[in-house]
Amino acid sequence: MGGEAPSYTVDEALVALGFGNFQILVLAYAGMGWVSEAMEMMLLSFVGPAVQSTWGLSSNEESLITSVVFAGMLVGAYSWGIVSDTHGRRKGFIITATVTSAAGFLSAFSPNYISLIILRCLVGIGLGGGPVLSSWFLEFIPAPSRGTWMVVFSAFWTLGTILEASLAWFVMPRLGWRWLLALSSLPSALLLLFYRVTPESPRYLCLKGRTSDAISVLEKIARMNGTKLPSGILVSDHQIELQEKSIPSEDTHLLSPGRTENVTPKQIDSNIAGISSLLVLLSPKLMRSTLLLWVVFFGNAFSYYGLVLLTSELNNGRRRCMQTNLQSEKSQDVNYRDVFIASFAEFPGLLISAVTVDKLGRKFSMSAMFFLCCIFLLPLVFHQPEGLTTGLLFGARICITATFTIVYIYAPEIYPTSVRTTGVGVASSMGRIGGIICPLVAVGLVQGCHETASIVLFEIVIFLSGICVVLFPFETKGRELSDSVSS
Repeated sequence: MGGEAPSYTVDEALVALGFGNFQILVLAYAGMGWVSEAMEMMLLSFVGPAVQSTWGLSSNEESLITSVVFAGMLVGAYSWGIVSDTHGRRKGFIITATVTSAAGFLSAFSPNYISLIILRCLVGIGLGGGPVLSSWFLEFIPAPSRGTWMVVFSAFWTLGTILEASLAWFVMPRLGWRWLLALSSLPSALLLLFYRVTPESPRYLCLKGRTSDAISVLEKIARMNGTKLPSGILVSDHQIELQEKSIPSEDTHLLSPGRTENVTPKQIDSNIAGISSLLVLLSPKLMRSTLLLWVVFFGNAFSYYGLVLLTSELNNGRRRCMQTNLQSEKSQDVNYRDVFIASFAEFPGLLISAVTVDKLGRKFSMSAMFFLCCIFLLPLVFHQPEGLTTGLLFGARICITATFTIVYIYAPEIYPTSVRTTGVGVASSMGRIGGIICPLVAVGLVQGCHETASIVLFEIVIFLSGICVVLFPFETKGRELSDSVSS
């Protein structure tokens, strides 16, 4: 790799190849996975109240239907991240798509509450692979336009939420919750149909020493985009680092799949299974970023899913508390119109993200949106008319959509390729803990006629998340992705 021979990195190759037809197809595939996850999450707003009515469940049992999905995601996000970093991005997301589509479809036929809980937990385990798809797509995008295209990718989530709200509005009154569960599993099945044509990440291949395979993928990108690869030899950050430190080339050999038994301690830290990967995330160079990111993911998920659920619970909850004699009648009443309208709040959130993320940077954009969300929620500490409540929740949803979009751009950028999906997966797992707690605590407070306490709790969580963003150690706008911790 040395001397006079010119060389180029994956980042330099992607900049030369540009964003073209190849990336559009990758975007469409990864976006379908994001649509699937959004639909499976949004349907929780509708299925819980319907099942509660059908099977006579308590409010805690209804909340558990939501919480077990997040519990599954907690396991899945960490597990699929490790699978993806060890065996490849493609293997990671094919397993998750299979689990999600099968469990999602079968849950429509649940004969009782226990079977529904088990199957929805399996759906959550599959949905935990979402960060694998986002990291996979990220690794195909040229660095200068990475922020903007990741916002476009996030738009598929919004598309999924609106599609699910529309589907529920049509299906629930006519066909019931079982049909909604079955139809919502279809996007995951589409991932399986087109899996064979998906490419592996050239950055991952390069890291694993499979340079010729990486070049084949880059040549395919060049053909589809009508551009040319730079002249010279493809090298990775890891190879450059080995040259600089004069470490024998056996380290590169050790990165190849299936050869991980006889690795050095240094390579174990970043390329074997769970505990060693976690140690890398908590190493001195990454610890601050990792811990702050965990808090932000927790706050983001707690707030986002809380606002989604509050849209269907807050007004109904206040009516229940004022008319307790009608409680059982109102408990299954979901205002599909309000949920549908609130879903459109995600479009302005995406636009704000697109405008600010590459101009103002990730940190400033995220922190500003967190603090603005606090301002929108503040009036809801006191009782407000239904129209104003919906409007304020709409504004808060805009802000929290923007922060969620940006943190999913920032998170993969702060980690090296060797632990990228594991890092994002573990952070996403922390978010799932927020998702587990949210329906049990925040929404439970609303159903228990403690609306003010619920809103105050959201205010505290969102404000602390904004403070953590301010404390992030560095900005990633325009930075190249690294392949190893040292680089």
